[in-house]
Amino acid sequence: MKTTVTNRKSLWLLLLILAFLITFTVLQKSTKVWTALKLPISLHHWNMITESSSPGTPLNPAASPSETELRISKIREKLDQMIPPRPFTHVNTTTSAKHSTVTILNPRDTYCRGDQLDILLEARDHLGRRKEYGGDFLRARMSSPALKAGASGKVTDFNNGTYLISFTLFWEGQVSLSLLLIHPSEGVSALWRARNQGYDRVIFTGQFINGSTRVNTDCALILNSSTELCQYLDAQDQEAFYCMRPQHVPCAALTHMHSKNKEVSYLSKQERTIFVRSNVGVEIMENFNVISVSKCNKDPVPVKEKCKPRMTSTIPSGHVWKEIWNPVSCDLAPIKMNECLRGKFIHLLGDSTIRQWIEFFKASSKTLKSVDLHEHGKLQHQLAVDLDRNINIQWQKHAYPLIGSSIYSVKEIEYMARVIDRTGGEKNTVVVISLGQHFRPFPIDVFIRRALNVHKAVQRLLLRSPDTIVIIKTENIREMHNDAERLSDFHGYIQNLVMMDIFQDLNVSIIDAWDITIAYGTNDVHPPQYVVGNQINIFLNYIC
Repeated sequence: MKTTVTNRKSLWLLLLILAFLITFTVLQKSTKVWTALKLPISLHHWNMITESSSPGTPLNPAASPSETELRISKIREKLDQMIPPRPFTHVNTTTSAKHSTVTILNPRDTYCRGDQLDILLEARDHLGRRKEYGGDFLRARMSSPALKAGASGKVTDFNNGTYLISFTLFWEGQVSLSLLLIHPSEGVSALWRARNQGYDRVIFTGQFINGSTRVNTDCALILNSSTELCQYLDAQDQEAFYCMRPQHVPCAALTHMHSKNKEVSYLSKQERTIFVRSNVGVEIMENFNVISVSKCNKDPVPVKEKCKPRMTSTIPSGHVWKEIWNPVSCDLAPIKMNECLRGKFIHLLGDSTIRQWIEFFKASSKTLKSVDLHEHGKLQHQLAVDLDRNINIQWQKHAYPLIGSSIYSVKEIEYMARVIDRTGGEKNTVVVISLGQHFRPFPIDVFIRRALNVHKAVQRLLLRSPDTIVIIKTENIREMHNDAERLSDFHGYIQNLVMMDIFQDLNVSIIDAWDITIAYGTNDVHPPQYVVGNQINIFLNYIC
Protein backbone atom coordinates (compact mmCIF):
# COMPACT_ATOMS: atom_id res chain seq x y z
CA MET A 1 0.00 0.00 0.00
CA LYS A 2 2.87 2.35 0.90
CA THR A 3 4.57 1.58 -2.44
CA THR A 4 1.37 2.42 -4.35
CA VAL A 5 1.05 5.83 -2.59
CA THR A 6 4.71 6.57 -3.34
CA ASN A 7 4.23 5.68 -7.03
CA ARG A 8 1.17 7.95 -7.24
CA LYS A 9 3.15 10.84 -5.73
CA SER A 10 5.94 10.25 -8.24
CA LEU A 11 3.44 10.17 -11.10
CA TRP A 12 1.84 13.44 -9.98
CA LEU A 13 5.30 15.06 -9.67
CA LEU A 14 6.22 13.94 -13.20
CA LEU A 15 2.93 15.34 -14.57
CA LEU A 16 3.52 18.68 -12.83
CA ILE A 17 7.05 18.93 -14.24
CA LEU A 18 5.78 18.05 -17.74
CA ALA A 19 3.02 20.70 -17.52
CA PHE A 20 5.55 23.31 -16.40
CA LEU A 21 7.89 22.49 -19.29
CA ILE A 22 5.07 22.73 -21.85
CA THR A 23 3.85 26.06 -20.41
CA PHE A 24 7.40 27.46 -20.32
CA THR A 25 8.01 26.47 -23.96
CA VAL A 26 4.76 28.11 -25.12
CA LEU A 27 5.50 31.29 -23.16
CA GLN A 28 9.03 31.38 -24.52
CA LYS A 29 7.79 31.18 -28.13
CA SER A 30 5.12 33.79 -27.42
CA THR A 31 7.69 36.09 -25.87
CA LYS A 32 9.89 35.77 -28.96
CA VAL A 33 6.98 36.89 -31.16
CA TRP A 34 6.21 39.94 -28.99
CA THR A 35 9.90 40.79 -28.66
CA ALA A 36 10.37 40.68 -32.43
CA LEU A 37 7.54 43.15 -32.96
CA LYS A 38 8.20 45.11 -29.75
CA LEU A 39 4.55 46.07 -29.57
CA PRO A 40 3.60 48.70 -26.99
CA ILE A 41 1.83 46.23 -24.74
CA SER A 42 1.46 47.35 -21.14
CA LEU A 43 3.06 44.54 -19.14
CA HIS A 44 2.86 46.36 -15.84
CA HIS A 45 -0.34 48.38 -16.11
CA TRP A 46 -0.45 51.17 -13.55
CA ASN A 47 -2.57 50.29 -10.56
CA MET A 48 -6.08 51.71 -10.34
CA ILE A 49 -6.84 51.83 -6.64
CA THR A 50 -9.86 53.15 -4.83
CA GLU A 51 -11.01 51.01 -1.90
CA SER A 52 -8.01 48.69 -1.65
CA SER A 53 -4.27 49.09 -1.60
CA SER A 54 -1.94 48.19 -4.44
CA PRO A 55 -1.37 44.47 -5.02
CA GLY A 56 2.23 43.41 -4.94
CA THR A 57 5.41 45.35 -4.31
CA PRO A 58 7.18 47.41 -7.01
CA LEU A 59 10.37 45.87 -8.39
CA ASN A 60 12.30 49.09 -7.72
CA PRO A 61 11.69 50.52 -4.25
CA ALA A 62 10.50 54.12 -4.61
CA ALA A 63 12.34 56.97 -2.98
CA SER A 64 10.74 57.94 0.30
CA PRO A 65 8.07 60.61 -0.10
CA SER A 66 10.13 62.96 2.06
CA GLU A 67 13.06 62.71 -0.38
CA THR A 68 10.92 63.63 -3.38
CA GLU A 69 9.10 66.36 -1.46
CA LEU A 70 12.42 67.82 -0.31
CA ARG A 71 13.71 67.97 -3.88
CA ILE A 72 10.48 69.62 -5.07
CA SER A 73 10.74 72.19 -2.28
CA LYS A 74 14.35 73.02 -3.17
CA ILE A 75 13.51 73.58 -6.84
CA ARG A 76 10.45 75.66 -5.91
CA GLU A 77 12.61 77.75 -3.59
CA LYS A 78 15.10 78.49 -6.41
CA LEU A 79 12.27 79.44 -8.76
CA ASP A 80 10.59 81.68 -6.15
CA GLN A 81 13.89 83.53 -5.68
CA MET A 82 14.18 83.95 -9.46
CA ILE A 83 10.60 85.28 -9.76
CA PRO A 84 10.01 87.60 -6.77
CA PRO A 85 6.62 89.25 -6.20
CA ARG A 86 6.19 92.50 -8.17
CA PRO A 87 2.89 94.03 -7.05
CA PHE A 88 1.77 97.16 -8.88
CA THR A 89 -0.88 99.79 -8.25
CA HIS A 90 -1.43 100.84 -11.87
CA VAL A 91 -0.53 99.50 -15.31
CA ASN A 92 1.45 102.71 -15.89
CA THR A 93 4.10 101.47 -13.45
CA THR A 94 4.73 98.28 -15.47
CA THR A 95 7.38 97.93 -18.17
CA SER A 96 6.53 99.66 -21.44
CA ALA A 97 7.95 98.53 -24.78
CA LYS A 98 7.28 101.95 -26.27
CA HIS A 99 9.12 103.92 -23.59
CA SER A 100 12.04 101.50 -23.05
CA THR A 101 15.25 102.45 -24.89
CA VAL A 102 17.75 100.37 -26.86
CA THR A 103 21.30 101.38 -27.72
CA ILE A 104 23.72 99.53 -29.98
CA LEU A 105 27.08 99.24 -28.22
CA ASN A 106 30.07 100.14 -30.44
CA PRO A 107 27.94 100.75 -33.56
CA ARG A 108 29.41 100.39 -37.07
CA ASP A 109 28.25 101.05 -40.58
CA THR A 110 29.01 97.50 -41.65
CA TYR A 111 29.42 94.32 -39.64
CA CYS A 112 31.31 91.17 -40.55
CA ARG A 113 29.86 87.67 -40.55
CA GLY A 114 30.68 86.03 -37.24
CA ASP A 115 30.74 89.31 -35.27
CA GLN A 116 28.74 89.75 -32.08
CA LEU A 117 26.37 92.70 -31.96
CA ASP A 118 25.48 93.88 -28.46
CA ILE A 119 22.50 96.03 -27.53
CA LEU A 120 21.79 97.64 -24.17
CA LEU A 121 18.14 97.76 -23.15
CA GLU A 122 16.97 100.19 -20.47
CA ALA A 123 13.50 99.20 -19.31
CA ARG A 124 11.12 102.05 -18.54
CA ASP A 125 7.52 102.17 -17.40
CA HIS A 126 4.59 103.81 -19.22
CA LEU A 127 5.46 107.14 -17.58
CA GLY A 128 9.01 106.97 -18.93
CA ARG A 129 10.65 106.23 -15.59
CA ARG A 130 13.62 103.86 -15.38
CA LYS A 131 12.83 100.45 -13.93
CA GLU A 132 14.97 99.50 -10.95
CA TYR A 133 14.51 95.74 -11.18
CA GLY A 134 14.59 93.10 -13.92
CA GLY A 135 12.50 90.02 -14.59
CA ASP A 136 10.84 91.06 -17.86
CA PHE A 137 10.13 88.10 -20.16
CA LEU A 138 11.88 89.07 -23.41
CA ARG A 139 12.46 87.30 -26.71
CA ALA A 140 15.31 88.37 -28.99
CA ARG A 141 15.48 87.24 -32.61
CA MET A 142 17.38 88.20 -35.76
CA SER A 143 16.12 87.32 -39.22
CA SER A 144 16.49 87.77 -42.97
CA PRO A 145 13.14 86.71 -44.48
CA ALA A 146 14.45 86.81 -48.06
CA LEU A 147 17.16 84.32 -47.08
CA LYS A 148 14.80 82.24 -44.90
CA ALA A 149 17.29 82.79 -42.11
CA GLY A 150 16.82 83.33 -38.39
CA ALA A 151 18.43 82.92 -34.97
CA SER A 152 17.65 83.74 -31.37
CA GLY A 153 19.55 86.35 -29.39
CA LYS A 154 20.94 85.91 -25.90
CA VAL A 155 19.33 88.01 -23.15
CA THR A 156 21.34 88.81 -20.01
CA ASP A 157 19.30 90.32 -17.15
CA PHE A 158 21.31 92.51 -14.76
CA ASN A 159 18.33 92.64 -12.37
CA ASN A 160 18.41 96.45 -12.22
CA GLY A 161 16.21 97.36 -15.19
CA THR A 162 18.99 96.96 -17.77
CA TYR A 163 19.58 94.03 -20.12
CA LEU A 164 22.32 93.05 -22.56
CA ILE A 165 21.01 91.59 -25.82
CA SER A 166 23.69 89.73 -27.79
CA PHE A 167 23.30 88.63 -31.42
CA THR A 168 25.79 86.46 -33.29
CA LEU A 169 25.81 87.55 -36.94
CA PHE A 170 25.79 84.12 -38.56
CA TRP A 171 25.16 85.12 -42.19
CA GLU A 172 25.76 87.89 -44.73
CA GLY A 173 23.06 90.23 -45.94
CA GLN A 174 20.44 92.59 -44.55
CA VAL A 175 19.52 91.48 -41.04
CA SER A 176 16.49 92.65 -39.06
CA LEU A 177 16.63 92.65 -35.26
CA SER A 178 13.64 92.08 -33.00
CA LEU A 179 13.21 92.33 -29.25
CA LEU A 180 9.75 91.45 -27.97
CA LEU A 181 8.42 92.27 -24.54
CA ILE A 182 6.35 89.11 -24.07
CA HIS A 183 5.36 90.03 -20.50
CA PRO A 184 6.60 92.77 -18.16
CA SER A 185 8.14 91.61 -14.89
CA GLU A 186 4.91 92.50 -13.10
CA GLY A 187 3.02 90.16 -15.45
CA VAL A 188 5.61 87.42 -14.94
CA SER A 189 5.18 87.70 -11.18
CA ALA A 190 1.38 87.61 -11.50
CA LEU A 191 1.48 84.53 -13.76
CA TRP A 192 3.79 82.72 -11.35
CA ARG A 193 1.60 83.44 -8.32
CA ALA A 194 -1.61 82.57 -10.17
CA ARG A 195 -0.21 79.34 -11.62
CA ASN A 196 0.60 77.95 -8.20
CA GLN A 197 -2.77 78.79 -6.65
CA GLY A 198 -5.17 76.35 -8.28
CA TYR A 199 -5.68 73.05 -10.07
CA ASP A 200 -9.09 73.83 -11.56
CA ARG A 201 -8.34 75.86 -14.71
CA VAL A 202 -9.06 72.69 -16.68
CA ILE A 203 -12.06 70.43 -16.02
CA PHE A 204 -11.67 66.72 -16.86
CA THR A 205 -14.67 64.52 -17.59
CA GLY A 206 -14.27 60.78 -17.15
CA GLN A 207 -16.48 58.29 -18.97
CA PHE A 208 -17.39 55.03 -17.22
CA ILE A 209 -19.01 51.94 -18.73
CA ASN A 210 -22.08 50.75 -16.83
CA GLY A 211 -23.49 47.80 -18.72
CA SER A 212 -24.83 49.19 -21.98
CA THR A 213 -24.80 52.82 -20.79
CA ARG A 214 -22.05 55.37 -20.22
CA VAL A 215 -21.76 57.55 -17.12
CA ASN A 216 -19.77 60.79 -16.98
CA THR A 217 -18.22 62.25 -13.83
CA ASP A 218 -15.77 65.01 -12.91
CA CYS A 219 -12.08 64.10 -12.67
CA ALA A 220 -8.98 66.06 -11.64
CA LEU A 221 -5.49 65.98 -10.18
CA ILE A 222 -7.12 67.14 -6.94
CA LEU A 223 -10.84 66.87 -6.14
CA ASN A 224 -12.39 68.55 -3.13
CA SER A 225 -15.52 66.48 -2.72
CA SER A 226 -17.37 64.71 0.05
CA THR A 227 -18.48 61.98 -2.36
CA GLU A 228 -16.57 58.73 -2.80
CA LEU A 229 -13.62 59.07 -5.16
CA CYS A 230 -11.84 56.72 -7.49
CA GLN A 231 -8.10 57.08 -7.00
CA TYR A 232 -5.95 56.08 -9.97
CA LEU A 233 -2.58 55.72 -8.32
CA ASP A 234 0.85 54.98 -9.66
CA ALA A 235 1.96 52.92 -6.68
CA GLN A 236 5.71 53.27 -7.25
CA ASP A 237 5.94 57.05 -7.63
CA GLN A 238 2.77 57.96 -5.72
CA GLU A 239 1.28 60.09 -8.51
CA ALA A 240 -2.51 60.08 -8.52
CA PHE A 241 -5.53 61.18 -10.52
CA TYR A 242 -9.08 61.21 -9.18
CA CYS A 243 -12.63 60.83 -10.46
CA MET A 244 -15.91 61.05 -8.61
CA ARG A 245 -17.13 57.50 -8.38
CA PRO A 246 -20.44 56.89 -10.18
CA GLN A 247 -23.06 55.06 -8.16
CA HIS A 248 -22.90 51.27 -8.45
CA VAL A 249 -20.04 51.45 -10.98
CA PRO A 250 -16.55 50.10 -10.21
CA CYS A 251 -13.58 52.45 -10.58
CA ALA A 252 -11.97 50.08 -13.10
CA ALA A 253 -14.83 50.85 -15.52
CA LEU A 254 -13.22 54.21 -16.48
CA THR A 255 -12.58 54.07 -20.24
CA HIS A 256 -12.39 57.57 -21.74
CA MET A 257 -11.57 61.16 -20.88
CA HIS A 258 -11.83 64.67 -22.28
CA SER A 259 -11.35 68.14 -20.89
CA LYS A 260 -12.39 71.76 -21.28
CA ASN A 261 -11.25 75.07 -19.83
CA LYS A 262 -13.04 76.35 -16.76
CA GLU A 263 -14.01 80.01 -16.51
CA VAL A 264 -11.76 80.73 -13.54
CA SER A 265 -8.83 83.09 -13.07
CA TYR A 266 -6.42 83.66 -10.21
CA LEU A 267 -5.33 87.01 -11.67
CA SER A 268 -6.81 90.24 -10.35
CA LYS A 269 -8.82 92.46 -12.69
CA GLN A 270 -5.87 94.87 -12.83
CA GLU A 271 -3.38 92.08 -13.57
CA ARG A 272 -5.54 90.79 -16.44
CA THR A 273 -5.08 94.10 -18.29
CA ILE A 274 -1.39 93.17 -18.78
CA PHE A 275 -2.41 90.11 -20.80
CA VAL A 276 -4.80 91.66 -23.31
CA ARG A 277 -3.64 90.99 -26.86
CA SER A 278 -2.15 94.46 -27.44
CA ASN A 279 0.10 94.11 -24.38
CA VAL A 280 1.60 90.70 -25.20
CA GLY A 281 4.65 90.33 -27.46
CA VAL A 282 5.13 94.05 -28.10
CA GLU A 283 8.11 95.06 -30.26
CA ILE A 284 10.68 97.19 -28.42
CA MET A 285 12.93 97.75 -31.46
CA GLU A 286 10.18 99.05 -33.75
CA ASN A 287 11.46 101.20 -36.64
CA PHE A 288 15.00 100.02 -35.96
CA ASN A 289 17.27 100.09 -39.02
CA VAL A 290 18.35 96.80 -40.56
CA ILE A 291 21.96 95.75 -40.06
CA SER A 292 24.23 95.22 -43.05
CA VAL A 293 26.48 92.17 -42.65
CA SER A 294 29.37 91.44 -45.05
CA LYS A 295 31.70 88.51 -45.50
CA CYS A 296 34.80 90.71 -44.96
CA ASN A 297 38.22 89.10 -45.34
CA LYS A 298 38.02 86.92 -42.28
CA ASP A 299 39.69 83.57 -41.92
CA PRO A 300 37.65 80.64 -43.26
CA VAL A 301 35.17 79.18 -40.83
CA PRO A 302 36.88 76.29 -39.00
CA VAL A 303 35.60 72.79 -39.72
CA LYS A 304 33.39 71.54 -36.90
CA GLU A 305 33.03 67.96 -35.74
CA LYS A 306 29.94 65.96 -36.65
CA CYS A 307 27.03 66.33 -34.26
CA LYS A 308 26.80 63.45 -31.82
CA PRO A 309 24.90 62.60 -28.63
CA ARG A 310 25.47 64.43 -25.35
CA MET A 311 27.13 67.53 -26.81
CA THR A 312 27.05 70.70 -24.71
CA SER A 313 24.39 73.16 -25.80
CA THR A 314 25.06 76.89 -26.30
CA ILE A 315 22.90 80.05 -26.45
CA PRO A 316 22.01 80.46 -29.23
CA SER A 317 22.34 76.80 -30.14
CA GLY A 318 22.37 77.49 -33.88
CA HIS A 319 20.76 79.38 -36.74
CA VAL A 320 18.45 78.80 -39.71
CA TRP A 321 19.75 79.39 -43.24
CA LYS A 322 17.53 78.68 -46.25
CA GLU A 323 15.17 76.89 -43.83
CA ILE A 324 17.96 74.50 -42.76
CA TRP A 325 19.07 74.32 -39.12
CA ASN A 326 22.81 74.80 -38.52
CA PRO A 327 24.07 74.12 -34.97
CA VAL A 328 26.80 76.31 -33.47
CA SER A 329 28.95 73.58 -31.95
CA CYS A 330 28.86 70.86 -34.63
CA ASP A 331 27.99 69.98 -38.22
CA LEU A 332 24.90 68.05 -39.25
CA ALA A 333 25.87 65.40 -41.77
CA PRO A 334 23.42 64.33 -44.50
CA ILE A 335 21.76 61.14 -43.27
CA LYS A 336 19.79 58.54 -45.22
CA MET A 337 16.83 58.05 -42.92
CA ASN A 338 15.97 54.42 -43.68
CA GLU A 339 19.57 53.24 -43.36
CA CYS A 340 20.07 55.20 -40.16
CA LEU A 341 16.93 53.67 -38.63
CA ARG A 342 17.87 50.12 -39.63
CA GLY A 343 17.68 47.78 -36.63
CA LYS A 344 16.53 50.56 -34.31
CA PHE A 345 13.79 50.49 -31.68
CA ILE A 346 12.66 54.09 -31.17
CA HIS A 347 10.25 54.96 -28.39
CA LEU A 348 8.75 58.48 -28.61
CA LEU A 349 7.16 59.36 -25.28
CA GLY A 350 5.11 62.44 -24.49
CA ASP A 351 2.75 64.94 -26.03
CA SER A 352 1.53 65.73 -29.54
CA THR A 353 4.70 67.71 -30.38
CA ILE A 354 6.65 64.42 -30.35
CA ARG A 355 3.75 62.64 -32.05
CA GLN A 356 4.58 64.94 -34.97
CA TRP A 357 7.84 63.00 -35.26
CA ILE A 358 6.25 59.62 -35.92
CA GLU A 359 3.89 61.28 -38.40
CA PHE A 360 6.93 62.80 -40.16
CA PHE A 361 8.71 59.41 -40.24
CA LYS A 362 5.66 57.73 -41.79
CA ALA A 363 5.21 60.50 -44.36
CA SER A 364 8.93 60.49 -45.30
CA SER A 365 9.47 56.75 -45.65
CA LYS A 366 7.54 54.60 -48.11
CA THR A 367 8.67 51.40 -46.37
CA LEU A 368 7.44 52.30 -42.87
CA LYS A 369 4.00 50.78 -42.35
CA SER A 370 1.52 51.67 -39.65
CA VAL A 371 0.28 48.84 -37.45
CA ASP A 372 -3.37 49.06 -36.40
CA LEU A 373 -3.44 48.82 -32.61
CA HIS A 374 -7.25 49.03 -32.57
CA GLU A 375 -7.43 52.36 -30.79
CA HIS A 376 -9.15 55.54 -31.95
CA GLY A 377 -8.51 59.28 -31.95
CA LYS A 378 -5.48 61.54 -32.18
CA LEU A 379 -4.11 60.34 -28.84
CA GLN A 380 -4.07 56.64 -29.72
CA HIS A 381 -0.77 54.79 -29.46
CA GLN A 382 1.02 54.66 -32.79
CA LEU A 383 3.37 52.01 -34.14
CA ALA A 384 5.23 52.03 -37.45
CA VAL A 385 7.47 49.17 -38.62
CA ASP A 386 9.73 48.27 -41.52
CA LEU A 387 10.11 44.49 -41.28
CA ASP A 388 12.83 44.28 -43.93
CA ARG A 389 15.05 46.77 -42.11
CA ASN A 390 13.86 45.76 -38.62
CA ILE A 391 12.75 49.32 -37.79
CA ASN A 392 10.29 49.82 -34.94
CA ILE A 393 9.01 53.32 -34.06
CA GLN A 394 6.38 53.91 -31.39
CA TRP A 395 4.64 56.97 -30.01
CA GLN A 396 2.90 56.78 -26.66
CA LYS A 397 1.11 59.59 -24.84
CA HIS A 398 2.06 60.53 -21.31
CA ALA A 399 -0.40 60.07 -18.45
CA TYR A 400 -2.52 62.71 -16.70
CA PRO A 401 -2.74 65.64 -16.98
CA LEU A 402 -3.62 65.17 -20.65
CA ILE A 403 -5.68 68.03 -22.05
CA GLY A 404 -7.95 67.42 -25.02
CA SER A 405 -11.42 68.54 -26.04
CA SER A 406 -11.79 65.37 -28.13
CA ILE A 407 -12.56 62.17 -26.24
CA TYR A 408 -9.55 59.88 -25.82
CA SER A 409 -9.16 56.39 -24.41
CA VAL A 410 -7.51 55.84 -21.02
CA LYS A 411 -7.81 52.06 -21.03
CA GLU A 412 -4.07 51.62 -21.51
CA ILE A 413 -2.79 54.94 -20.18
CA GLU A 414 0.57 54.66 -18.43
CA TYR A 415 2.92 56.97 -16.62
CA MET A 416 6.07 57.62 -18.62
CA ALA A 417 8.30 56.28 -15.85
CA ARG A 418 6.58 52.90 -16.02
CA VAL A 419 7.03 52.71 -19.81
CA ILE A 420 10.75 53.43 -19.35
CA ASP A 421 10.98 50.83 -16.57
CA ARG A 422 9.70 48.11 -18.90
CA THR A 423 12.10 49.13 -21.68
CA GLY A 424 15.03 46.74 -21.78
CA GLY A 425 17.36 49.10 -23.59
CA GLU A 426 20.58 48.44 -25.53
CA LYS A 427 22.71 50.23 -28.14
CA ASN A 428 19.95 50.16 -30.79
CA THR A 429 17.24 51.42 -28.43
CA VAL A 430 16.46 55.14 -28.46
CA VAL A 431 14.06 56.84 -26.03
CA VAL A 432 12.90 60.39 -26.81
CA ILE A 433 11.06 62.31 -24.09
CA SER A 434 8.91 65.41 -24.60
CA LEU A 435 7.07 66.74 -21.59
CA GLY A 436 5.52 70.09 -20.75
CA GLN A 437 2.72 71.57 -22.84
CA HIS A 438 -0.10 69.81 -20.94
CA PHE A 439 1.38 70.82 -17.58
CA ARG A 440 1.35 74.58 -18.15
CA PRO A 441 -2.14 75.20 -16.64
CA PHE A 442 -1.25 73.46 -13.35
CA PRO A 443 0.93 74.33 -10.34
CA ILE A 444 4.63 73.82 -11.06
CA ASP A 445 4.88 71.12 -8.36
CA VAL A 446 2.94 68.76 -10.67
CA PHE A 447 5.53 69.17 -13.42
CA ILE A 448 8.54 68.97 -11.07
CA ARG A 449 7.24 65.73 -9.55
CA ARG A 450 6.69 64.17 -12.99
CA ALA A 451 10.15 65.27 -14.21
CA LEU A 452 11.78 63.82 -11.08
CA ASN A 453 9.98 60.50 -11.53
CA VAL A 454 10.96 60.29 -15.21
CA HIS A 455 14.54 61.16 -14.21
CA LYS A 456 14.62 58.25 -11.75
CA ALA A 457 13.29 55.88 -14.42
CA VAL A 458 15.92 57.05 -16.94
CA GLN A 459 18.58 56.64 -14.27
CA ARG A 460 17.49 53.03 -13.74
CA LEU A 461 17.44 52.42 -17.52
CA LEU A 462 20.98 53.75 -17.97
CA LEU A 463 22.22 51.66 -15.03
CA ARG A 464 21.00 48.40 -16.58
CA SER A 465 21.62 49.42 -20.21
CA PRO A 466 24.20 52.24 -20.41
CA ASP A 467 24.36 52.03 -24.23
CA THR A 468 20.74 53.16 -24.57
CA ILE A 469 20.41 56.61 -26.15
CA VAL A 470 18.05 58.91 -24.24
CA ILE A 471 17.10 62.27 -25.74
CA ILE A 472 15.15 65.12 -24.18
CA LYS A 473 13.25 67.31 -26.65
CA THR A 474 12.48 70.63 -24.99
CA GLU A 475 9.15 72.39 -25.50
CA ASN A 476 8.29 74.29 -28.67
CA ILE A 477 7.27 77.92 -28.32
CA ARG A 478 3.57 78.31 -29.06
CA GLU A 479 0.91 80.85 -30.06
CA MET A 480 1.61 84.13 -28.31
CA HIS A 481 -1.92 85.46 -27.89
CA ASN A 482 -3.60 82.33 -26.60
CA ASP A 483 -4.75 82.43 -22.95
CA ALA A 484 -1.60 83.56 -21.15
CA GLU A 485 -2.72 82.43 -17.70
CA ARG A 486 -2.99 78.81 -18.82
CA LEU A 487 -0.57 78.53 -21.73
CA SER A 488 1.97 81.37 -21.78
CA ASP A 489 5.44 80.51 -23.05
CA PHE A 490 6.69 81.85 -19.74
CA HIS A 491 5.35 78.64 -18.17
CA GLY A 492 7.17 76.60 -20.82
CA TYR A 493 10.39 78.56 -20.26
CA ILE A 494 10.30 77.77 -16.54
CA GLN A 495 9.58 74.09 -17.24
CA ASN A 496 12.58 73.94 -19.60
CA LEU A 497 14.77 75.32 -16.81
CA VAL A 498 13.39 72.64 -14.47
CA MET A 499 14.11 69.85 -16.97
CA MET A 500 17.68 71.05 -17.56
CA ASP A 501 18.29 71.27 -13.82
CA ILE A 502 16.88 67.82 -13.06
CA PHE A 503 18.54 65.94 -15.94
CA GLN A 504 21.95 67.62 -15.84
CA ASP A 505 23.54 64.70 -13.94
CA LEU A 506 22.48 62.04 -16.49
CA ASN A 507 24.10 60.98 -19.74
CA VAL A 508 21.26 62.24 -21.94
CA SER A 509 21.18 64.35 -25.12
CA ILE A 510 19.19 67.53 -25.64
CA ILE A 511 17.36 68.70 -28.75
CA ASP A 512 16.71 72.36 -28.03
CA ALA A 513 13.33 72.68 -29.74
CA TRP A 514 12.75 75.91 -27.78
CA ASP A 515 15.69 77.69 -29.42
CA ILE A 516 15.00 76.08 -32.81
CA THR A 517 11.37 77.26 -32.91
CA ILE A 518 12.40 80.79 -31.84
CA ALA A 519 14.94 80.84 -34.69
CA TYR A 520 12.25 79.76 -37.18
CA GLY A 521 9.80 82.24 -35.66
CA THR A 522 6.96 79.71 -35.79
CA ASN A 523 4.90 80.71 -32.71
CA ASP A 524 2.94 77.49 -33.17
CA VAL A 525 2.78 74.61 -30.70
CA HIS A 526 2.75 72.32 -33.75
CA PRO A 527 5.35 73.86 -36.09
CA PRO A 528 5.35 73.17 -39.86
CA GLN A 529 6.75 69.92 -41.23
CA TYR A 530 10.01 71.51 -42.38
CA VAL A 531 10.75 72.59 -38.78
CA VAL A 532 9.91 69.10 -37.46
CA GLY A 533 12.15 67.65 -40.18
CA ASN A 534 15.07 69.74 -38.97
CA GLN A 535 14.52 68.58 -35.38
CA ILE A 536 14.56 65.01 -36.67
CA ASN A 537 17.77 65.66 -38.64
CA ILE A 538 19.51 66.44 -35.35
CA PHE A 539 18.03 63.24 -33.91
CA LEU A 540 19.35 61.16 -36.84
CA ASN A 541 22.83 62.65 -36.40
CA TYR A 542 22.70 61.75 -32.71
CA ILE A 543 21.83 58.09 -33.28
CA CYS A 544 23.86 57.28 -36.43
